[in-house]
Amino acid sequence: MADFKSSRTPEKQSASYLLGSSESGGMIMGVLIGVFVGVGLALIVAWYLMKSQPQEKPGVRAPNAPVFMKPMPPKSDKETEEETTIAPPQLDLNKSLQTKVPGIGGVDPARDPIADIAAGKTPETKNEAKADTLFFVQTGVFSQRAEADAQKANLAMQGIQAQLSESAVDGNSVWRVRIGPFGSIEDTTSVRSKLTILGIKPTVIRVNRS
Repeated sequence: MADFKSSRTPEKQSASYLLGSSESGGMIMGVLIGVFVGVGLALIVAWYLMKSQPQEKPGVRAPNAPVFMKPMPPKSDKETEEETTIAPPQLDLNKSLQTKVPGIGGVDPARDPIADIAAGKTPETKNEAKADTLFFVQTGVFSQRAEADAQKANLAMQGIQAQLSESAVDGNSVWRVRIGPFGSIEDTTSVRSKLTILGIKPTVIRVNRS
C-alpha cells in the first residue's frame, strides 16, 4: 500500500509543474500582445494626424509666420537735392501794401484822422455817456430826519460819503439818503458791492438835469 502512494506522488508533482508553467507562459503572451496592440494604435493615430495636417504649399506664407518688410531703396542724390533745394514762396511786397488791412480797434487805415480833425470832425465813440444824465445810489428813505442822519453817519464811518435829499410825499416830508452823483451806471458798481456787504440794499436812481 505504501509503494502505491509513493509511485503516484511524482506524477501529481509533474502535472502541477506543467500547469504552473502554462499559466505563466499565457500571462507573458498576454502582456506581449497588449504591447503590440498599443504600439499599433499609436502608429495609426500618428499617421492620421500627419495626414490630416494641411501641407504648406510653395509660395504661400503660413498665417503665423512673421512678416518682414522690404527695405526701402536708398534715394538717389538727385532726389535728395530736389527735396532740400525747394525755395520758399516769395511775397509780393507791392501787392501786400495795396491790400487793405483792418486797423486796431476797427479803424480804417485808409481814413486819415488828421484830415478829419482839420475838417472839424470829431471821432465817434460807441459808448458815449449822455451829459444830461446823472446816477445816484439810494440807501434808504426815512420819515424822520434823525433816522436819515444816523444812516448817513454810519456810512461815513465806513468811508462812504452820503447826502440827504428832502422831498414831500402825500403832503409829508421824507428824507432820502443818497450817494453820488455818478456819470454812468457802471461807476456805481463798486459802491453797490460795498453796500451789499454791509447788509444795505442799494437802489440806483437816474436823474435828468433838464
